[in-house]
Amino acid sequence: MDLLKEGYDPADSIVQGVKIVEDDPTDESVGYGGLPNADGVVELDACVMYGPTHKTGAVASIRNIKNPAQVALLVLRRTDHCLLVGEGAYRFAISHGFKHEDLLTEHARREWMNWRENMSHDDDWLNDDERDATVGKTWDALPWQSAPTRDTTPRTNDGPNIREKQEKPADTPVEGGQPKKTASRPYIMEVTGTIHCSALTAKGDIASCTTTSGLNWKIPGRVGDSPIIGAGNYCDNDIGAAGSTGRGEANIVTLASARIVDWMGAGQTPEEACRNMCKYVCDHMKEKRLWKTEGDKRTPTFDLKFYALRKDGLFGGASLWNGGEMAVCDAAGARAIKMAYLFERK
Repeated sequence: MDLLKEGYDPADSIVQGVKIVEDDPTDESVGYGGLPNADGVVELDACVMYGPTHKTGAVASIRNIKNPAQVALLVLRRTDHCLLVGEGAYRFAISHGFKHEDLLTEHARREWMNWRENMSHDDDWLNDDERDATVGKTWDALPWQSAPTRDTTPRTNDGPNIREKQEKPADTPVEGGQPKKTASRPYIMEVTGTIHCSALTAKGDIASCTTTSGLNWKIPGRVGDSPIIGAGNYCDNDIGAAGSTGRGEANIVTLASARIVDWMGAGQTPEEACRNMCKYVCDHMKEKRLWKTEGDKRTPTFDLKFYALRKDGLFGGASLWNGGEMAVCDAAGARAIKMAYLFERK
């Protein structure tokens, strides 16, 4: 908002806004410090769409570049393309002066190794409950560290806690206040802290951006909805903008963001369009594994959050589950507002 007031283009303003989080090593889901893929490599996705020209720029599966949204903006402005991926996106970034950086923080590396070690009792990694106790204190520092260290930095994401179990049977043993693995899913660690940011200028021009490190422990090369225009991000200068965080695959197969913008164009408010998109997703996600049934109640095992901004300045959002919030900044100042929802956790 400060940059908009200084006269910066809305695309530059939102890209610099999300850069704050992309640069934050305590955020596990965007940019530097994001949790890696199954091979321990941080892969980033981002997309920027520009209302005045209805053009987009995006990068997917880019490695070793801290700020994918800035690279996406360059794709939008400097090329005739919409999307660059993998090695090509990396080389494009390097050619424009971006630095090769190791994005895997020590905290993220430890979480990745813990996930890897506790996946199965049938591999060569020792699970937590297979390790023999030592007779004395242990030296946990890496060879290049001068003293034993433990990362206690508060972590940030909008998905489940990195150690939280979605379900814990009554007979599941607990160690150190944390539930142990189950045979099927050792640890539930699905971080869904993607950022979507839309901006509207005083003259009515719109830009929107979505950036993420994607689903943690994903199959290398997996691309979510964030860099897919119409899925995780979309804007129309005559109508408004929309974006999403959460289960990217659900957004891709429903073209969620484009649908929300179209619905706003047909007269729905931003909140109505987002809530109706939640319903639409639930109607079209037919895979049995994505649903849980208790008695006559059927609920999704995943979450989605939708955000929308209309050309007249009206905004709104909705989530599959209760507890969702979205950040808003306008003439009334910056604040967090509660989102509408379909399902309620007690």
